[in-house]
Amino acid sequence: MNAGKLDTADFASWIRRAAELVAADADRLTRLDAAIGDGDHGHNMDRGFRAATGALSGGTLPGDAPPGKVLITAGRAIVSKTGGASGPLYGTALRRAGKALGDTAGVDAAALGAALRAALEGVQELGKAAEGDKTMVDALAPAVAAYEAALADGAEPAACVRAAADAADRGAEATVPMQARKGRASYLGPRSVGHLDPGAASTALVLRALADVVAQGG
Repeated sequence: MNAGKLDTADFASWIRRAAELVAADADRLTRLDAAIGDGDHGHNMDRGFRAATGALSGGTLPGDAPPGKVLITAGRAIVSKTGGASGPLYGTALRRAGKALGDTAGVDAAALGAALRAALEGVQELGKAAEGDKTMVDALAPAVAAYEAALADGAEPAACVRAAADAADRGAEATVPMQARKGRASYLGPRSVGHLDPGAASTALVLRALADVVAQGG
């Protein structure tokens, strides 16, 4: 991070850190998914983020590529290697965020907030989900709202991202008493109540990874 702005290396570090957290938690994510879904979310996410880190380190990305290109490249890799609905959803989130950043070399707090908002909108457009449906939106939407609120209060980037990560954690936990209205879990009806949504859980990990990277840079 330079002068409060995130650069290409920071965004690549975000993807690598997310891959580390997902890999470390893959078994738990898969167990969560086994309760209300296909039982493969953790391992699918692990494979997808490994592919993303490979795409970023495989020499396909020019050294002067802007941060937005990092996210677009990572998103494409996730789509190509992640099974189920997770690949398209996470891929869309990262690609929309990357497109929102455009060719900007140094991403300030406002631009990052706009990218996170674009990611949320992309996920909602694709998945047709809203808060309360027991999906990754239940972690991502409050995270974006918390980021924007912290930004409006004049918080530094690290504080904004930390607020987002904390809100994502709370949002994920809030899915436990919900009845799923979207995805495979919705087929269970009332039996989906009492389980943490795996997509919300993995979303919280990705936001926590961003907070870790920004905190280190700050």
